[in-house]
Amino acid sequence: QESTLGPRNASAVMENYDYDNYSYEYYEEEPPHGSQKEVSHIFSVVIYSISFVLGVIGNGAVIWVTGFKTKKTVNTIWLLNLAVADFVFVLFLPFSIDYVVNDFHWNFGKALCKVNSFISIMNLFASVLFLTVISLDRYVALVHLSWSQRNRTLRNSLIVCISVWITAAALSTPSLIFRDTLTIQERVVCYNNFHDTDPHTAVVRHTVIVSIRTVVGFLIPFSTISVSGVMLVVKMRRSATVKLTNFSKTVAAIIVAFFFCWAPYHVFSLMEITVHHNSQLHDVLRTGFPLATSLAFFNSCLNPILYVFTGKKVKAILHRSCMEVTKHVLRDLSQAGSESVTLSDQNARSREENDG
Repeated sequence: QESTLGPRNASAVMENYDYDNYSYEYYEEEPPHGSQKEVSHIFSVVIYSISFVLGVIGNGAVIWVTGFKTKKTVNTIWLLNLAVADFVFVLFLPFSIDYVVNDFHWNFGKALCKVNSFISIMNLFASVLFLTVISLDRYVALVHLSWSQRNRTLRNSLIVCISVWITAAALSTPSLIFRDTLTIQERVVCYNNFHDTDPHTAVVRHTVIVSIRTVVGFLIPFSTISVSGVMLVVKMRRSATVKLTNFSKTVAAIIVAFFFCWAPYHVFSLMEITVHHNSQLHDVLRTGFPLATSLAFFNSCLNPILYVFTGKKVKAILHRSCMEVTKHVLRDLSQAGSESVTLSDQNARSREENDG
């Protein structure tokens, strides 16, 4: 939920056409009927639920592999931090699911309203910044080999990761400042209160925040990623020594998925700004914004799936780990069965001795 359209009216009812951290909101005199049953909202709840299950399992597996099962390299550090960002994000999805299922009634208080939005926005920035870093790192590692060998170290990669997290947190602070709760006719909504009484100030703040998020969180990173990608392709065609590695293919797949998942959300965010001056977009935003947001959230569970399908090393480690876990489970079950049989034999002998 990222909009506030004018000062609040005591008799008005806020209807959310999206929810959780991004929403299109407007005020109307009559309470909405059956908003929970709208197809787009039902679809969004399904996507949220799938994203939660797959995101927890998938990102958890990636964190386990890159954090504990493989040698620490610059590449694994990038993937580990990207997976952590997505994992923390999906852990908060149940709050969003509850919000929609309860017809946009927020049950968790103002503090969690702020934190939930902060975590989601920080995930947006952290994900795109890490993808930008990974893309630039691929270009440098493959094209400027001598410089890369001197400077591409674990220590420097950790410094970059810390800088990315600090930057993402700083860019997400407006959620902690403006996020608020409001009770309207016994329903509590979680929304952005850019200003209680001055509609002009609310519009300006909303416009500035959405513009910064779109430029810093999408346009600049994607332009950087695209330019570095084109330069890498040109260099590969001119030089036979530069070859695309399997990790580079994984990165390319992740970047393409990020663009297709997040581009619709940013388009609707920019459309949302214009609704302050043109109410004709109400129906478009009502239908499109929930779907665009669901697609964006789905990206958090898509990355680990891409790791498995495009990364041979990750796939091999997961397969080997699953086989080890299966063997341990079967061995434990076998031991438990043997102990049960032994105990049963002992009990039988004891009964025979007692009978004798």
